[in-house]
Amino acid sequence: MAETADDLSAPLGQKTVRRKRRFRLPFTGFQALAVLLGLFLATFAGFAVFNENPLGGEPVTRIAIRQAAPTDEKPAAAPAGASEPSAKSVAKQAAPSEQRTVTIIDGSSGARHDVTISGDAPDKAEADAAPGMMAGVDPRLLEKSRHGMIPVVSDGLKPFTVYAADADRAKAAKMPVVAIVVGGLGIGAAKTADAIMKLPPAVTLAFTPYGSDPTKLAERARAQRHEILLQIPMEPFDYPDNDPGPQTLLTTLAPEQNLDRFYWHLSRFQGYAGIANFMGARFVVTDTVMQPIVREAAKRGLGYFDDGLAPRSVAPSLAAAQAMPFAKADVSIDAVPTAVEIDRALTKLEGLAKERGVAVGMASALPISIERISVWIKALESHGIMLVPLTTAMLKSKSG
Repeated sequence: MAETADDLSAPLGQKTVRRKRRFRLPFTGFQALAVLLGLFLATFAGFAVFNENPLGGEPVTRIAIRQAAPTDEKPAAAPAGASEPSAKSVAKQAAPSEQRTVTIIDGSSGARHDVTISGDAPDKAEADAAPGMMAGVDPRLLEKSRHGMIPVVSDGLKPFTVYAADADRAKAAKMPVVAIVVGGLGIGAAKTADAIMKLPPAVTLAFTPYGSDPTKLAERARAQRHEILLQIPMEPFDYPDNDPGPQTLLTTLAPEQNLDRFYWHLSRFQGYAGIANFMGARFVVTDTVMQPIVREAAKRGLGYFDDGLAPRSVAPSLAAAQAMPFAKADVSIDAVPTAVEIDRALTKLEGLAKERGVAVGMASALPISIERISVWIKALESHGIMLVPLTTAMLKSKSG
């Protein structure tokens, strides 16, 4: 019998107890962990590849919707002759409006304005999202879109003619006329109120679609007999560093997308005679994107005002092709916002009116601009020139 090393080293007369050999696994613990991890990853990959759930992996929120408990109270009776509110409108009044704050950069001055925009998000498919009906707005000239009520031609009536300010057009046909458009309103209630109250009714006011309550401000302007325009935010050359605001019309979007954004702007308030560009130096020189917008505005009975800051704007030719009322600013009155330069620009405007019969100036609602324009207007008629609303200047230009 073979002797082991243990047998030789053991004391004489004593038997050695053989240690049993331990069972050893054919792999280490680290290897087992690696195998388990591989199986898990293979299972997960198979689930991701073959699972047909399109929302797999997306965050999910579950919301419990509870019906209000029935109540025995009856709603107050409506006054005689009042129409019953729809279920949608009642729900709308009960729900708090969504508000967003955006920063808008003024293209001319570089000033930044924080603006709160109220109302439903523009991508919600609800026609009731628009602000309430303005006083003096003809309901026949409105139709429902997914964003709210927008202008339309009805029974031969056009918003351009219905919402044009009153003017002595017979007198305007016999003498030189000047129209002044003050734009950028609605952003800042104080400066908007100053423009409305301090400038005479013949001055046309252009509102952006932004602000906490554009309907209220536009309604106040019309109550003071100003005609109003809606400014449509369009892409400037340095977009997005210079951003007109939410729902800006962009050269990179398809025509249907820009038209949908256009309808959103049209729905923010009513009662305007026409539209104007808000910034947009890149957009207004691009025929393919401008054409659907001008065509749609003409179809809806609106005029078009070009602020004159883009020399290669295609708006004049597109408006002429649609036979729509059109005007382009001849002078930017407060491009340099000092009293001396504003007075110089107004004198230039007078000269153009005497030379051509019609001249149009564009200004912003800066306090210095409103002050100098107000002083200049008081002496204008003594110079043989008549101040008229923009629509009157448009019609005089069209008639030759």
